[in-house]
Amino acid sequence: YQPTNLPIPHSPTMTTKQISLPVTGMTCVNCANTITRTLKRTDGVVAADVNYANERAEITYDPALLQPTALLKRIEEVGYGVAEATVELPIAGMTCANCAMTIERTLKRMDGVLEASASYASESAHVRYLPTMVTRGEMARRIGEIGYKVIETQAGAADVQGEAELTKLRMAELNDRKRRLIVGIVLSTIIMVLSMGHDFGLLPHIPARGWILLALTIPVQFWVGWPFLSSAWKAATKAHTANMDTLVALGSLAAFSYSVVVLVLNLDAHLYFESAAVIITLIMVGKYLEAKAKTQAGDAIRKLLSLQAKTARVVRGSVGDRPEQELELPIDQVEVNDVVIVRPGEKIPVDGIVLSGQSAVDESLVTGESLPVDKGPGDEVIGATINKSGSFRLRATKVGRDSALAQIVRMVQEAQGSRAPIQRLADRVASVFVPAVISLALIVFLAWYFVGGVDFTTAMLFAVSVLLISCPCALGLATPTAVMAGAGVGAENGILVKNAEVLETASRLSTVVLDKTGTITEGRPRVTDILNDEGGMMNDESGVRTPDSSFIIPPSSFIIPPSSFLRLAASAESVSEHPLGQAIVEAAKAEGLALSQPQAFQAVAGGGIIAAVDGHEVMVGTLRLLAERGVALNGLEQQVARLQGEAKTAMLVAIDGQAMGVIAVADTVKPTSREAIDQLHALGVQVIMLTGDNQRTAEAIAQQV
Repeated sequence: YQPTNLPIPHSPTMTTKQISLPVTGMTCVNCANTITRTLKRTDGVVAADVNYANERAEITYDPALLQPTALLKRIEEVGYGVAEATVELPIAGMTCANCAMTIERTLKRMDGVLEASASYASESAHVRYLPTMVTRGEMARRIGEIGYKVIETQAGAADVQGEAELTKLRMAELNDRKRRLIVGIVLSTIIMVLSMGHDFGLLPHIPARGWILLALTIPVQFWVGWPFLSSAWKAATKAHTANMDTLVALGSLAAFSYSVVVLVLNLDAHLYFESAAVIITLIMVGKYLEAKAKTQAGDAIRKLLSLQAKTARVVRGSVGDRPEQELELPIDQVEVNDVVIVRPGEKIPVDGIVLSGQSAVDESLVTGESLPVDKGPGDEVIGATINKSGSFRLRATKVGRDSALAQIVRMVQEAQGSRAPIQRLADRVASVFVPAVISLALIVFLAWYFVGGVDFTTAMLFAVSVLLISCPCALGLATPTAVMAGAGVGAENGILVKNAEVLETASRLSTVVLDKTGTITEGRPRVTDILNDEGGMMNDESGVRTPDSSFIIPPSSFIIPPSSFLRLAASAESVSEHPLGQAIVEAAKAEGLALSQPQAFQAVAGGGIIAAVDGHEVMVGTLRLLAERGVALNGLEQQVARLQGEAKTAMLVAIDGQAMGVIAVADTVKPTSREAIDQLHALGVQVIMLTGDNQRTAEAIAQQV
C-alpha cells in the first residue's frame, strides 16, 4: 500500500475499517479494475481491491469521512450492484418510542448494516444489510444485549449465511446465461446455414433471405448479447473507460450495422450477419462456462458451512421460581458462556470447554486424525466435530464468526479472492489492453483504406477482425477463475490453500512434508491383529493364523473357538457408534460371521463396552476397564504393550469374567500412497513424513511407502 496517490492525507493514527462487498454485474476483469479505480478516487477510501473471480470488493476506509452506503452508491454509479438483503425483526420489550430509537442506533453501528429503522408501533425493525458481513442472528444477539428480544417467527430461523445469498445470485446468473446461450446457439446455427449455404450454392435461392437473416440476428445481437452491450455502455458513460466487453460490442455492432446498411440500401455487397451472431454466441459460451466454474467453486464454501450444526440444546438458568430449562435454539442464537448439552452421535454445535461428562470426539474434520479423542472436564472441543459416544455439557467459548469452522471458511474465501503475481500482471495489461486494441483497429482501417487501396468493406473487415480476435483477454479471465476453482477443489479434498501466490509457487517446490494419519494412511481404523485363547494370532493383512508360542493363557472354564471369540466381540460392538468398535464389526463381517443382537449394552466413556450376548457377558476395552471390573488379565499386559509399541490400539476382550484375548486396530496405508510418493520422487521432490506416532511406527510406514 502506497499512500502517495491518496485523495486524502493519510495519518498513521487514522482509525480505519474494512468492509467486504459482494459486487454484482461484473462481466470481465476490466470491470473489477474499473470499480477499483472508482473506489480509490473516493474521499475516505484508504485502499480498495475488487476481485472478479469471487465478486467481492475488499475496501479499507475512514469511517469519519465515509459510510458504507456511500461506497454502495459509488459502485452503483459506475453501473454495478451490491448483493444486499433485507429482514424484518419482530422485537419484544419496547415500551416507548425511545426504545425504538435505541434499537435503531444500535443496529446502525453494526458493521454490515446499511440502513435500519425501528418502529415502536409495529414492534419491529426493518434492516437493510450485507449478508456477507452480518447475520440475522448477530443482529438479534446485539439487540438482546441492550435489553430487548427478537422473536423467532419459525423454528430454526437462523439467518442464511452470506454464501447462500451469493449462491442464489450466481445460480440466477448461470441460468440467465444458459438461456441466452441456448437461444444464441439455435439462431446462430440457422443464420450460418442460411448464409454459408447460399454462399457455397448448397441452398436454392430464398426470397428475402437478407431480411430473414436480419430478423434472426436481432435477438442474438440485442438479447443474447445484451450483457456485453450493457457492460460496454456502462463502462463508457459511467466510468469513462473501456473494458473487454467493449471489444465484443464494437466488433459485433460494426458487422451488424454494416450488414443493415447494405440490406436497407440494397447494395451489391456481402452481408455479415453470421459474423455478428456467431461471435456473440461464442463469447457467451465462454461466459457461461466461466459462470458455471464460479458456481462450482463456491460449492466448497457451501459444503464447509453445511458441516455446522443447525441447532443447539442450550441450558438457560432458573429465573425466580422457574427451574433450569433445556431449549432447542438455532445455532446463531447461542451466546458465549452458554451451557450446551451434547448427546451421543450429535455434532458439537460451537467451540467450547467441557464442564462435565466423558466422551470420545471425532475431530477428523480439523485434525485429520481417524481415531476419536477422549474428552473430559476441562478439555476443549471444536464446533462441527462429532460426538461419538458419551454425553457431556460444554461452556461455549467461540460462536458465530469466531468459531474454528468459520475461520476455515474465511481462509478459503480469502484464498479464492487473492491474486496471483501473474494475475496482477494480467490486470495491469488489461487496463491498457482495450484502448490499445481499439486504437490499433482504427489504425488498421485507415491504413488499409487510405494506403492499402482496398475498398471500405475490406478495410472494415480487417478492423473488425482486430477487435474480435483480441477479445477476450484469456489471461485476465482465466487466471482468477482458475485460482478460485483450485482453492475450491482443494477445500473439498481437505487442502487449505493460503492464497493464490501459493498455487503459483507450487510448481517450484523442492520439498513436500506430509502428515501421516489420513494423508499417507487411510485415516480410519482397521483390525490388524487378533490374539485369542487358542494360543494363535491372526494377522488380518495376510488373512492367516500363525502360532505364537509367547502367548499363553491359563485354561479357562470353557473354550471359545477363534471364530466365536471374534463373533462375540463383534456382536457386543454391533450397537456401538465408536469407530474402533465398528472396525471389529467390519472384520467379523469380512470373515462371514453372523452376529447376534446384544441383550444388554453399556458404553463406558473412555474405557470400552460391556454387553450381554448369547448368554455371555462380553467386555471389550482397555486394561483399566478390565482392572476396575476385577477381571484377571492372564498375562495379556505384555501383548498389549507390544501392540501399543507398534502404534496399534489394543483392546482386551473378556468373556464371562475371563480375559480371553486381544484385538488390535490401527490405521493402514492407502493403496495410492506409494504411487503418489513415487511420482513426487520422480519430479525431484523430497518427501518428508511428519507424525506424532513413535519412531518404530514412523519407520514401518515409511518403509511401506
